[in-house]
Amino acid sequence: MHLSLKTKLQNKIGNLLSHVVKTISLVWVASGYWTIAWVVMLLVQGILPAISITLTRQIVDNLVLVSGGGISPANVHKVLLPVGIMLGIYLVVEFFNSFGEWIRTAQSELVHDYVTNLIHQQSVAVDYGFYEHSEYNDKLERARNGASDRSLALLESIGSLLQNTVTLISMAVVLLPYGLGLPAILIISAFPAFYVLIYLSKIQYNWSQKTTSDRRWLGYYDYLLTSNVTAAEVRLFDFANYFQLSYQQLRHRLIREQFKLLKLQTLGRLLAAIIALAITGIALAWMGRQVLLGILTLGDLALFFQAFSQGQGIIKNLLSNLGKIYRHGLFIGNLFEFLQIKPQIIDPSIPTPVPIKPQKEIRLREVTFRYPGMQEPVLDNFNLTIPADKIVAIVGDNGAGKSTLLKLLCRFYDPESGSVELDGIDIRNFAVQEFRRLITILFQSPIPYYTTVAENIALGDIYRASEQSEIEQAAKASGIHEKITHLPLNYQTMLGKLFPDGYDLSGGQWQRLALARAFFRRAQIIILDEPTSAMDPWAENDWLDRFRTLADGRTAIVITHRFTLAMRADIIHVMRAGKIVESGSHEELLTLGGIYSESWYAQMESSYNPDLQNIVVS
Repeated sequence: MHLSLKTKLQNKIGNLLSHVVKTISLVWVASGYWTIAWVVMLLVQGILPAISITLTRQIVDNLVLVSGGGISPANVHKVLLPVGIMLGIYLVVEFFNSFGEWIRTAQSELVHDYVTNLIHQQSVAVDYGFYEHSEYNDKLERARNGASDRSLALLESIGSLLQNTVTLISMAVVLLPYGLGLPAILIISAFPAFYVLIYLSKIQYNWSQKTTSDRRWLGYYDYLLTSNVTAAEVRLFDFANYFQLSYQQLRHRLIREQFKLLKLQTLGRLLAAIIALAITGIALAWMGRQVLLGILTLGDLALFFQAFSQGQGIIKNLLSNLGKIYRHGLFIGNLFEFLQIKPQIIDPSIPTPVPIKPQKEIRLREVTFRYPGMQEPVLDNFNLTIPADKIVAIVGDNGAGKSTLLKLLCRFYDPESGSVELDGIDIRNFAVQEFRRLITILFQSPIPYYTTVAENIALGDIYRASEQSEIEQAAKASGIHEKITHLPLNYQTMLGKLFPDGYDLSGGQWQRLALARAFFRRAQIIILDEPTSAMDPWAENDWLDRFRTLADGRTAIVITHRFTLAMRADIIHVMRAGKIVESGSHEELLTLGGIYSESWYAQMESSYNPDLQNIVVS
């Protein structure tokens, strides 16, 4: 048991030292020259207090001497010289205080940008699957929660520790002639405060870790109440009070818990201060006795009072900085934990060259896949062949596994067993991004990017020059070009109401814009997830009339509930419960008289009967 506790302590110290070293390295990389200036400033500021205290003794003793020997040029010089030096020291201190603001501001901005960039890079580098787990989102929240501020705060605590150590050594040199035990008494007087700080730091850290999800809930409630995305439903359904109440109840609970921690902190610090004050009183009484006995001078008493009281404050600060290093080290560990997450979807050691386009087929062979934490597989021994240069429609009810199929085709996930193949080659043999360059996709819920229209479309392929003619060609292909020509600045119109002079689009228009972005990519594999779900019937018919022309010479995979779109495919696959249950052309499936045929006639009937509008493949 003793060994176990010792091992745990060693591990904690080892982790803390590791975080300290990493943080110093991080700050050095982000702000090297400013860090050098900061260290020099700390060393100078660490020595100056001891010099100032020594001068105080000299001034007091010289004043006593002058009062007994009369005023003369020599005596006045003895007093004014140390006074002048002390004033010079104060001037230097003020200079470094002002210069220190420059250093801290520069370091703060540089470190903030550097850490933010690290978080952004890691957020993109991790697998897509991480975003579908609350545990990952908690880690991201903890990493983002003041990571740059804590990095600099940790460094400042280390710097203050260095400065306090230099000052303490110089104070010890000043106090040692009066008794070898005085420096030890100083240290002992500060230990209660140090213990309280370490104890409370651990409690604060554990509370912060425990309430990460609660803080994310607060952010979510705030989003629901303030976002333009939810503004219409909040007003129509009048549930603002419901979410406001949820927000306030959670905030009040967190505040109550914080006040409990604050109460514990106040009591602990008060007890530590009483102990330190008692020790100071005992030491001061002893020095006063030495003066009354004539062993020490008034200058010695003045020096001791300043040195001991300042020394006690310095040791308190020193131990406090040790506690802050411990506390910041705990929290900065969240950043390094996040940065150490390794993606599972990685490039092979020797990637196979990706073909320019599919020559034969895309094939899922005996694929089994289940999401992490799930018992039942979404796809079980799943097989599917998608011929090159064909339009293939995937239809099925909700939960059939269509979206999972899309994620596997894009290699957002790898199958548990089996393989996804392109022309007979497992796609895990390709470099991830090189393979994804083959694919363009329209997701079921397009993202509205609040940039210009031209930028919205050009985001489909940021690695090639975005000629205006090509942007317009993609817009025409998706059917959004005519709408764009009626916007205030045409293709240079800023979209969205989030920023000034923005113009908002309807749901169907945003979807068409996302289609234009997908077509701009010129990829050889087109994946469309419910591409006409937000379009009105007239817009849908207009786009469907051009669909085969748009997909000509490319492999198109369309996931849809709408048979008016599916019927235009070369091959239709019907999915149910993670299996392909029917396959064939539109005519073949109607002749088969199975699920597709039944759903087709039901959907056709619904076009004449408004009460049946929501029928899907079933």
